[in-house]
Amino acid sequence: MCDTSPSAKGRDMSDAAHQAHIQSVLTLIDQRIQTGRRTVVAIAGPPASGKSTLAEAVVQQLNQQAIEAPAYQAALLPMDGYHLDNVTLDQRGLRARKGSVDTFAAAEFCAAVRAVAELGSAHDMPGFDRDSDSVVAGQIRVDPSTQIIVVEGNYLLLDRSPWRDLQGFYAATVFVCAPRTVLRERLMARWNDQNLSEQEAAAKVAINDLPNADVVLRERLAADLLIEHKTSDILQSEP
Repeated sequence: MCDTSPSAKGRDMSDAAHQAHIQSVLTLIDQRIQTGRRTVVAIAGPPASGKSTLAEAVVQQLNQQAIEAPAYQAALLPMDGYHLDNVTLDQRGLRARKGSVDTFAAAEFCAAVRAVAELGSAHDMPGFDRDSDSVVAGQIRVDPSTQIIVVEGNYLLLDRSPWRDLQGFYAATVFVCAPRTVLRERLMARWNDQNLSEQEAAAKVAINDLPNADVVLRERLAADLLIEHKTSDILQSEP
């Protein structure tokens, strides 16, 4: 169970700790390699937990291994490519809550995970451009030779439909978490980096980000591997 108490202190997550987290995921993948279909690995967690940084690093390591062992060729599929567009969010009055569970095309994302699980299939999947705050069609390429798909996002382990229906497609699941105070500090830094004032950043964190984190932490299904960040900093910012 993730410790969400306010007691965590410290500054830097060391490179050694980061590498240890990567290795723990790689070891789990080694134990769960599938035959007859792709190995789909879900890395979930609340916003600013470190899941994106971890997922990117895992895929990078897998593709390095794939140079000598093609069975490790991997692709990263973040669920951010399945944000509803801003026009739709405006129509539904959800623009201020972008990133909450109701602002994703959940059925389309789940259909995409099912599709990419098929061994030997090729797909052009949507990505997300943070600068323009918009989905980019066909940004992510899944080649027929890709053997491992790492999916990453807040709600992958949510115990509600349609998210829970993906459990049978995941060969392995990872949950990344941190105390609420750590999440808040990271989220504030994220918005400050995007030139929001302290007041604007605090409002976004309080109204949207932390409520989303609470949903993820409260409603998640158990994961095969739990990774906890006790300190306030991370090696790089992550969506």
